[in-house]
Amino acid sequence: MDSTLIIYIALAAAAGFLLALFYIKSSSNKKTQELEEQSKRILSNAEKDAETLKKEALLEAKDTALKLKTDTEKDLRERRTELNALDKRLRHREEMFDRKLDQVDKKENDLSNREKELGRREQGVQDKEKNVDQLIAKQQEALEQVAKLSTEEATATLMHKIEEESRFEAAKIAKRVEDEALESVDRKYKEVLALAIQRYANEYVSDHTISTVSLPSDEMKGRIIGREGRNIRALEAATGVEYIIDDTPETVLLSCFDPVRREVGRMSLERLISDGRIHPTRIEEIVEKAQREINATIKEEGEKAVFDLGLHGIHPELVRLIGRLKYRTSYGQNVLQHSIEVAYLASAMAGELGVDVKLAKRAGILHDIGKAIDHDIEGSHQSIGADFAKKYGENAKVVNAIRVHHGEGDPITVEASLVAAGDALSAARPGARKETLVDYVKRVEKLEELANSFEGVNKCYAIQAGRELRIIVKPEEVNDVLSAQISRELAKKIEQELTYPGQIKVTVVRESRYVEYAK
Repeated sequence: MDSTLIIYIALAAAAGFLLALFYIKSSSNKKTQELEEQSKRILSNAEKDAETLKKEALLEAKDTALKLKTDTEKDLRERRTELNALDKRLRHREEMFDRKLDQVDKKENDLSNREKELGRREQGVQDKEKNVDQLIAKQQEALEQVAKLSTEEATATLMHKIEEESRFEAAKIAKRVEDEALESVDRKYKEVLALAIQRYANEYVSDHTISTVSLPSDEMKGRIIGREGRNIRALEAATGVEYIIDDTPETVLLSCFDPVRREVGRMSLERLISDGRIHPTRIEEIVEKAQREINATIKEEGEKAVFDLGLHGIHPELVRLIGRLKYRTSYGQNVLQHSIEVAYLASAMAGELGVDVKLAKRAGILHDIGKAIDHDIEGSHQSIGADFAKKYGENAKVVNAIRVHHGEGDPITVEASLVAAGDALSAARPGARKETLVDYVKRVEKLEELANSFEGVNKCYAIQAGRELRIIVKPEEVNDVLSAQISRELAKKIEQELTYPGQIKVTVVRESRYVEYAK
């Protein structure tokens, strides 16, 4: 039973398989036909699209070709137009060139004609020159016969006359330029100087470093000398000052080139006289104490001067040199007071002129520091002071102002010139400086000698203690212009050959008098 069932089932399965296979085959044939039909439709559509694309491409190619043809024709037309314009310009330039060539040819012909004309004229001028030379020679011979002078003598006479006239004209021009310059600057410089002096209206008294010590009696001289001169030797050795004890009653003279040492010696002797105990040990104690006090005073005076002027940054050694100027005099004028005065004057003038006030003030207080040590170092006080200022850090402008404040060199700043002016103003004050009688007499004699060396001078007088030189000239030999020239040249000569305090005024007087008597 079971095997029969199995067989039936197997047969049924086979039959089902066969049916399924048949169905699949029939379905596959149907799909194949549909695919073939679809392929035919796609192919047909593709052919149609290709034909359409072909037509469109052909149309586009025709449009492009037409556009290229149009553009080419347009470009050709533009090129043809440019070529025509260029051709016109070339023809125009060619015509201009031809015209210019014609003009050049014409000018060449004119120049050639002018050269020929100039040649003829030149020949005529040469002929005339020969005739003129001959006439001049004949006239010269005639003049020599009439005047009885040779050509050389006449030339010398004429040159001398021309020289005199040129000198007169040069002096007249110089006088006019000087008057114009003075007229324009006279009022301004007077205002500046007057204001500077007014702003520093300081009372000033000329003084000298004390070099004598008064004694209570002549008996004190013996005590100062001591047994076998031991006291005075100890005093001289300690101070470096020479004590002169002579027949002058109740007076001891002190001699030393160093003013600070002289001040130490004076102070020490006065204290010994006041104390009464005079012996070598006590002398050394008093001298040492006096030296300390003088050093302290020097430092204090230097710092006070710098502080009063409102300056800072000055090296302590330069401050000490400023303080030493308290014991230094120049023609009787205290140099420290003079330096302070120059600083104020220079700064006042700098303020009015709108330049550096601090620089002018700094250079003014330092301009004479060389005088504090000029007895120890060789050279002028300007050079010594400038070298020390440079050594202790002062700038080049201050160093230059110190070096040239007496005119030895060229100032590099306006402030340097103001320091020189302040120095001259301070020294030129009436009574500010004094000089010895011998120097005064020599200076007056030299002034008169220089004045008499000029031609046309009749008389000369040195007046106002040698501060003015008044010259009277011969009016028939010296006119007004030459009078001005004499005063200017004499002033320059005095500056070059003389050394003097302050300034000297040169006045030339020309006076003509005409006297007649009525009878």
